[in-house]
Amino acid sequence: MDLALLQTLLPQANLLPFVRAYQVFRFVFEGDVPPPPKFHAPRPEHCLTFYLRDCQKFSGLDLMALTAYPRCIVSGIYNRPIYRHGGKDFWAIKVVLQPGAFYRFLRIPTTYITNSFLDAEALWGPVIGRVCDQLANCATLDGMIATIEQFLLARARDSREPLLPIDRAVQSLLSSGASHHSLTAIASQSCLSTRQFIRKFEERVGVSATMFHRIARFDKAYRLKNNRPDLDWLSIAIATGYTDYQHLAKDFKEFTTLTPRAFYEIEKTSPERRFGLHEG
Repeated sequence: MDLALLQTLLPQANLLPFVRAYQVFRFVFEGDVPPPPKFHAPRPEHCLTFYLRDCQKFSGLDLMALTAYPRCIVSGIYNRPIYRHGGKDFWAIKVVLQPGAFYRFLRIPTTYITNSFLDAEALWGPVIGRVCDQLANCATLDGMIATIEQFLLARARDSREPLLPIDRAVQSLLSSGASHHSLTAIASQSCLSTRQFIRKFEERVGVSATMFHRIARFDKAYRLKNNRPDLDWLSIAIATGYTDYQHLAKDFKEFTTLTPRAFYEIEKTSPERRFGLHEG
C-alpha cells in the first residue's frame, strides 16, 4: 500500500536564530511503476537534509545524468531548476535554516553552496554519520527530531559568529511578504554602508539581495497558487508584489524555463501530488 507523509514542524525556541522549520517527507511507492521525479524550482532557503531510507538523486532538466546525494547534505540557494529523484521508500527530514545560519555555523561563505550542495560529513566529520545511524534506529518522529536538535544545539553552542542586524533584516524579508520596499528596508536595518551590505549579504546568503528578493517573491507566488488554485495568475501576481502578469511570467521563465501555467501543470505531477498533498 502506498504511504505518504508531508509535515512541517517548528524548532525549539533555543534554535530559532538558526532554524526556520523542519520538513518531513515520506513517500512509499508500491508496485512496478517508478516514482515520479520532482521538478524542484528555486527557493529562498539553505537546508541541512537527512535521507533516512532510499537515497535521493538529482539531474539537470535533460533527466540524463543522475547523481546520488550522500546521507546528509547542506544545500544552498538555487536560481535554476533541477529534477530530484526519490526511491521506492523516500524518507527525508529537511532542516530549513535561517538565512545566514550556515555562515554562522561554519564561517564559510555561503556562495560555495549556491546552486550546489556539500556532503555534511565532510563539513562536520564523523558526528554526522553517528546522527544518521541514530536516525535510522529511531522508532518515532519525535525521537528523530530530538536527535537532530541535539546535534544542532551543539553546533549553535560552538558558533562564534553573532547574530548581526543584517541576519535579522534578511529574516524579516522572508516574513514581510517580499514587498517592493523590502530591499531598501533591509539595507537600512543592517546598519552597514551600501558596499558593506552588498558584500556581507552575498557572503552570508550566497546570492545578491536583489536575486534573493526575486526568488522569495517567486516562491510566494507559486505557493499561493498551490494553496489557492482557484486564483488567476494576475491576482497572484498582484498579491505577491509583482506589477502585472508579465512581470511574474518573466521570473517564472528565468527560474523554471516555463510559463506559470506550464510550471503549475508540471507541479501537479510531483510525488506529493500523487497522494493529494502539496507544500503550502
